[in-house]
Amino acid sequence: MKVVSGQVMQLMDRRAIGEFGVPGLELMERAGRGCADVIEEAFGEGEARRAVIVAGKGNNGGDGFVIARLLAERGWETPVLLLAAPEVVTGDAADNLARVDSAMVKSVPGGILPEQDLLKSATVIVDALLGTGMNSEVAGAYGEAIDLINAAGVPVVAVDIPSGVDAATGKVLGRAVRADITVTFALAKLGNVLYPGAELCGRLVVADIGMPDAVVAEAEGAQYVDLACAAGLFRPRGTTAHKGSSGHCLVVAGSTGKTGAAAMAANSAQRAGAGLVTLAVPAALNPVLEQKTTEAMTIPVGPERSGYLRAGSFAEILAAAAVRDVVALGPGIGTNPSTIYLVHSLLAALDKPLVLDADGLNAVALKPELLLARQDRITVLTPHPGEMARLARCSVPEVEADRIGCARAFATNYRVYLILKGARSIIAGPDGSIAINGSGNPGMASGGMGDVLTGVVTAFLGQGYHPFAACQLGAFVHGHAADFLVEPLGTQGMSATDVQEMLPVALASLAASRTTATNHQQGE
Repeated sequence: MKVVSGQVMQLMDRRAIGEFGVPGLELMERAGRGCADVIEEAFGEGEARRAVIVAGKGNNGGDGFVIARLLAERGWETPVLLLAAPEVVTGDAADNLARVDSAMVKSVPGGILPEQDLLKSATVIVDALLGTGMNSEVAGAYGEAIDLINAAGVPVVAVDIPSGVDAATGKVLGRAVRADITVTFALAKLGNVLYPGAELCGRLVVADIGMPDAVVAEAEGAQYVDLACAAGLFRPRGTTAHKGSSGHCLVVAGSTGKTGAAAMAANSAQRAGAGLVTLAVPAALNPVLEQKTTEAMTIPVGPERSGYLRAGSFAEILAAAAVRDVVALGPGIGTNPSTIYLVHSLLAALDKPLVLDADGLNAVALKPELLLARQDRITVLTPHPGEMARLARCSVPEVEADRIGCARAFATNYRVYLILKGARSIIAGPDGSIAINGSGNPGMASGGMGDVLTGVVTAFLGQGYHPFAACQLGAFVHGHAADFLVEPLGTQGMSATDVQEMLPVALASLAASRTTATNHQQGE
């Protein structure tokens, strides 16, 4: 599912009207009808049906006027509270205001506080206040209206996006409506899927308003990775597959006290479908890792008593990588100066696809320019916000203030693929492409989850997926596996190894969804 900013959606509207001859009034009519249909389906049972439309003076209000008229035609009571004088409503919105029975409309430019009993009496409140064009803090009568809508204790349907949510970032502009359902038009907006806006949207419905296919296809946006998208990327294993055709992963990981990170990365690669996994670990830790990784092979590197990876192990690791398909480097390796030097040396020498995580990223953050030497080789980085801040030489708040911009800038500047982890992980490609992961839950806020993700992404790269697809699938399958655990485990106490063991179930879900979609397309 493509998602766009509010600004891009405005450009799409202008193209549809100017280049393709779709009247703006018709687009507004289709939008209002899409909302009215959702409201009717969700709340239309019973005899006493009242939808209170709280409308602003712009096009979002215009959609609200269409909703009021259409629901009234279907037997609803649809009082409209207009937070403006009627004469300041212009354009298509004014035309649709004129089509609403004037007895239904009450102009309340000073605010809706006197109408709070009306709000509380509604079957549903329709938020048609601000829409996708808002990008400054909400105050005054509009801010008060948002507070009253939230306090009414009545289901809320938001038109396009909850009022007060920035359509480009998902940020709350001081205050925002908390909707039960949001009906957005043509394409979802970034603010519909990025937190905290995503949480305020409730159930998201994308209504088809007949936007020309060329306008949709050519719109600049990001890919939202949901089950349907991930299933479309996924390639089920063929009947003649064998371990040699399913990718051989080398995981370079571990140090004293961090053997768990190495084990989880290796085991997760195996659970994500890798044909073979080899784990290169400090020699002193090899007996421990042989116990923790039943299916993975191990290579002890360095001096017999070494509990960390040393620069002197460069040749051993390079030789091991030469006969593998992909390398993961970083989980649990620590920050010993000799280890950091080893990471820098491997970064320059490895010609296989490389996944960097954890202390591998911390080593790279000391010399990010080393990534430029790998421009013609596949490099994937999987930072959390703290690691991203170190890589980009900025603060964590700066990263979190513009996750898409930060990820895109680093990926394009250093020609890498990057997964910026967090709620709605951002996947960025060296060409500026952006995807937003739609899976996962708060149960993943525990140690070791990043090591599992490293293993999953490495497995997909080893199986020959395009790097951007491998990152999208890796992020989605990782979160999807965790989503299967919410019902039996809840979101407190879920562990990384719980998620690791659920990876095959998540993969089976993708295969089943892909089969269902194929059968549907074939008319079976």
